[in-house]
Order: sequence, then structure tokens, then C-alpha cells
Amino acid sequence: MNVMAKAEKKISSAFIYFFGSFGGILFGYDIGVMTGALPFLQADWHLENAASLVGWITSAVMFGAIFGGALAGQLSDKFGRRKMILMSAIVFMIFSVLSGVSPDMGEASAYYLIIVRMLLGLAVGAASALVPAYMSEMAPASARGRLSGLNQTMIVSGMLLSYVVDYLLKDLPGEWAWRLMLGLAAVPALILFLGVLRLPESPRFLLRKGDEAQARKVLTYIRKNPAEINEELASIKETAKEERQANQKTSWSTLFSSKYRYLVIAGVGVAAFQQFQGANAIFYYIPLIVQKATGQAASSNLMWPIIQGIILVVGSLVYMWIAEKFNRRTLLMVGGSVMGLSFILPAIINWMMPNMNPMTIVVFLCIYVAFYSFTWAPLTWVLVGEIFPLAIRGRASGLASSFNWIGSWLVGLIFPIMTARMPQEAVFAIFGVICILGVIFIKTCVPETRGHTLEEIEEQGTNHGRAKTSNVES
Repeated sequence: MNVMAKAEKKISSAFIYFFGSFGGILFGYDIGVMTGALPFLQADWHLENAASLVGWITSAVMFGAIFGGALAGQLSDKFGRRKMILMSAIVFMIFSVLSGVSPDMGEASAYYLIIVRMLLGLAVGAASALVPAYMSEMAPASARGRLSGLNQTMIVSGMLLSYVVDYLLKDLPGEWAWRLMLGLAAVPALILFLGVLRLPESPRFLLRKGDEAQARKVLTYIRKNPAEINEELASIKETAKEERQANQKTSWSTLFSSKYRYLVIAGVGVAAFQQFQGANAIFYYIPLIVQKATGQAASSNLMWPIIQGIILVVGSLVYMWIAEKFNRRTLLMVGGSVMGLSFILPAIINWMMPNMNPMTIVVFLCIYVAFYSFTWAPLTWVLVGEIFPLAIRGRASGLASSFNWIGSWLVGLIFPIMTARMPQEAVFAIFGVICILGVIFIKTCVPETRGHTLEEIEEQGTNHGRAKTSNVES
């Protein structure tokens, strides 16, 4: 026990924050890797004219993630964030390798890969739910936006890594290229597993389980001021005491009780809008989008994903710089407005100028990605991590993650089908309208969380619920 305590004392806050958010690398790698693998997989398995199968292969991970997010969120309330992140890394390693060694069995191969990638999605969905919850519980209120934004930097770094790997492997024989692209995802999963072995558990989870001594020890790793530690412990304990009593009666229906409904709708709504706005249509299919616009083969357009990945990484760093300088709501509304216009304007220009340069749409997509990268991309997970009260955080984070993945799955599934039946400009214009609806949702349904402790955010939501009840009674 003493040996373990001495080992724990050597853990730096930088190490905790780095590996606490490293799950985002896995999340990002698997979002991005199919972008480059798909053209080779299509050619190898002769799926060029099978839009539905292509959609299912691409979106299978997101379908599995729908359930992985909800399951991991609930289990993390029982076993802890750290243990569930470790389990996710193991599942990710296993099914990444199984994806890369998919047998060539004709049409049955596609169904094998779909099933394996659905199971892989369980780990991806778990990471999307667990990492924001862990980071928000470790970060101080004054830096929560910036440190939770580190998760987004990890996600887009994972995407960029997958794009670079795809590009480096593109000259291999087609049947080897896509297999290595998918299988190499096991490497960051192994790194995550080894790093998380040394991570401490969240102090809020430890207090919830009654281990105050260990919670205080963990806070000494990440807080410098003893008075701040005492104050934070007292605040967490007071909230945990009330919620421990309420938690005995907590169920899925509790999420929509008058006390929590406002915050749950806000958090889940933001998570859903992030995906239904269509960002992943770009990330999954940019080589095919460029191919349709220019007529060039998708396998020769693998530099475009790298460009998008660089924009995403730069945008995530910009967000970390401005995270605590602007309100969450302001950034989301500005970003959503520009994103919506970036999707809608190409359709208007094409309608007014039928001979529009086909690359115009790609330029507007880059503008969309730039604004998405420092607004909706990081802030969705910041809000999901900080808006839910402790008593329901596991379930609510899992629900938000599942709705996010439902949107991601549907976009990945239907985009190739939609573009096979209508112009690309029209498809993106539909997503543009959804972006504008997202701005309206932020304006009317989402509270400001910047600079507030998790306990203050809960009180804000409770007061809103009381006000709603009072208005109805009046």
C-alpha cells in the first residue's frame, strides 16, 4: 500500500491531463481512418456501386458507439471512469486488429466487417462519454474549458494521424493498404491502456463512494492551494450528500424530472446537433466529395483529408487559447451561423451561376471546418462534461454521447445515398438549415456554464426548473 502511495505521488498534473484526454486519439483515429481506407476497400471488394453497403461499413462504428456511450456512462457510475477507460482501450485493440484481418469471402466480407466495426464502436462510444466526464471532474472551474478542450485537440490529432497514415500507405497494394490503415488503430489503444494504468480515479467519484482520503490525495496532484482543495472538497461533499440520498431513487426517468430536465435537454440537444449539422459527412467522405466535384479518383485525393485535419488541429489550439475569454453560448452561436452559411451559400451560388467552379464547394467546406474546429467541435464535449449534475452525470453523459453517435451514424449512412440521388450542393444546404436550427436551440435552451463550478451549474438548472414550474402554476 505504501509503495502504491509513493508511486501515486509522482504523478504530475500534466500526465493526468494528457492521458486523461488521450482517449480522444482513439476516437479521432477511427473517425478519420475510413476516409482514406474506403476508396481502396471499395476497389478491393468491388463496392463502387453499392452505396448502402458503403454507408453501413463507414457508419458501423457509430452505430456501435450509440450503445457503447450509454453502457459505459452507466457502468462508470458503478466502477469508476478510470476502469472503464481501461476496458475501452482493450476492446479497441481487439477489434481494430480484427478489422484489419477481415477475411475475403465475397459479399459476406462486408457483413463481417460491419459487425466487427459495430463492436469496435462500443469502445469508441465509451471513450466519447468517459473522457469528457473524467476531464471535467479533474479540471478546476477556471480552466475547465481549456483543459476539457484538450480532449478535442486529441480527437482532431487522432484524425490527422489517421489521414497521414492513410496517405503514407496509399501506394501499397490496395488489399494491404486499407487493412493496415484499420489495424494500426490498435497502437494508440495500447498507448492509452499503458498510460491510464497510472492515472488516479476522479475525486468526485471517490467522494461519491465515501473515500475522502483518496479524493483529497488526488486533488493534491492537480490543485496547488490547500485552501482551494478544502473549499472544493467541502463543496463536492455537500452536493454529494444531497445527491447520495436522491441517487437511491435515481433511474433513467430521473433524467427528465423537473429538477434535471432543463440541463439534460440542453446537454443532449447540443450533442445531437453537433452531428446532425453534417460535419462528419466531410470527414468520412472528403475524397469522394472531391471526386464527385472534379472527376478525379478518390484514392488520388488523400491530401484533402490532411488539409482538413490540419485545419481541425489549428482550430482546436485556437479554442484552447480563447476558451475562457468568450462565453460558451457566444462561440456556439457565431460558429453555427458561419457553418450554416458555408453550407447554404454554395447551393445559392450554383443556382444563380450553373457553371460555378466545382471546387467552390470544397472551399466553403474548408470554411465550415475552420469554424467548426474551435466552436461546436470542442464545446460540445466541454458542455457534456460540465453541464450534468453528479447524481445523473454517468447516465446523462452516456445519453448525450448516444444521441451524438446516432447523428454521426445517420450522417455516415445516408450521405452516400443522398449524394447518389441529388446534387452535393443540395445535400449540404439541408445540413446548413440544421446548423441554423442549432443556433436557435443554443439561444433558447442552453445555459451559460463558463466560469461556474459544477455545483453552481446544477443550482442554475434547478432554479430554472423551479421557475418553469412556477410559471405553469401561475
